[in-house]
Amino acid sequence: MSGEKQLDILLKSMKPKHNVGEFVFCKTKNLNSINISQVIMTFKEDESITIVAKREIADQLNLDYSFVASWITLTVHSSLEAVGLTSAFSNALSKNGISCNVVAAYYHDHIFVDKKDTDKAMEILNSFSK
Repeated sequence: MSGEKQLDILLKSMKPKHNVGEFVFCKTKNLNSINISQVIMTFKEDESITIVAKREIADQLNLDYSFVASWITLTVHSSLEAVGLTSAFSNALSKNGISCNVVAAYYHDHIFVDKKDTDKAMEILNSFSK
């Protein structure tokens, strides 16, 4: 199954789930000393490798970070070809002063928001299904 593409269906059925914990974005030059099973995501950029991990893992590995986030997963299986989903929820969050960092993975979209904005972000995202 390639995922849902219809925006109205995506918005009504996205069912956001708050993944418990504090998550951070870090950087490293290589992954040799990092157990990849301990991280949520890696992304290789020209400057370094970005790692998203639980805060306690980053602390254990002595990785620097400045942004502590909550991780929200949209549980609907969205297609990577879907148009408008990211725009719809990011605009709604933005109108409420909430910054979001979005990762589109194979099955789901994942949103990282400042820890202090978790409850409000969940309220906004859940409002799409009403």
